[in-house]
Amino acid sequence: MTDLDVVADLRAEGEALDRVVGGLPPGGWVVATPAAGWSIGHQIAHLAWTDGMALRALTDPDAFVAERDRSMGRADSYVDRAAARGAARPDLLAHWREVRETLAEALADAPRGTRVPWFGPPMSVTTLATARLMETWAHGQDVVDALGVRREPTARLRHVAHLGVRTRDFAFLIRGDEAPGGPFRVELEGPGGESWEWGPEDAEQRVLGRALDFCLLVTQRRHLSDLAVTAVGPDARRWLEIAQAFAGPPGAGRAAGASA
Repeated sequence: MTDLDVVADLRAEGEALDRVVGGLPPGGWVVATPAAGWSIGHQIAHLAWTDGMALRALTDPDAFVAERDRSMGRADSYVDRAAARGAARPDLLAHWREVRETLAEALADAPRGTRVPWFGPPMSVTTLATARLMETWAHGQDVVDALGVRREPTARLRHVAHLGVRTRDFAFLIRGDEAPGGPFRVELEGPGGESWEWGPEDAEQRVLGRALDFCLLVTQRRHLSDLAVTAVGPDARRWLEIAQAFAGPPGAGRAAGASA
């Protein structure tokens, strides 16, 4: 079975966002978010769609791979069309609630050692759950930015930060660059003042800062210049410029000051 703590945190992250959008009037769902062309409805529809795709990858991997491969080469339009279709559903909120709970149950019950195909490299069930939590948090950030709501950071950010660290090489490779060969040290201050650390203490390439800011960076919800995250070493600096914790082609990120 997967790490049940991750699944519990995935459920909690979905419930936290549900509390934000659950009481929106009809006009609230069409409010524009920082993602160009996407309303709040598009954001929730995207989460429902990707949760559904994750469920298919977990329960019917052959069908998932066939659909994924048909979409290759048109990933952006593929994702945008799915979000637009979902945003038009009159039952969007109920649909998202149902699919995210079904996925959480499937993740909790998946046999240990299961490898799941995805739009990037295959991953473990625990990593898939972590990736879904990261996306829920990241798209939730777009929603709260659109509504002018401030979220209190929680210890669930550790999952997002961990995925951000693990996808370091991926950020280089999707741009056709060679990944750095040496170790990195990442030291972050968690929401409660606790220290979260990855990598050897004597690594020359280092990243230091607040966990919230690092998570906003690796999900490309803020520009590096707007965040309290610093790099020591040229490879670390380059990583922070291109960091990307989500699958797919290189993201454009956000302009400096865009969501300040």
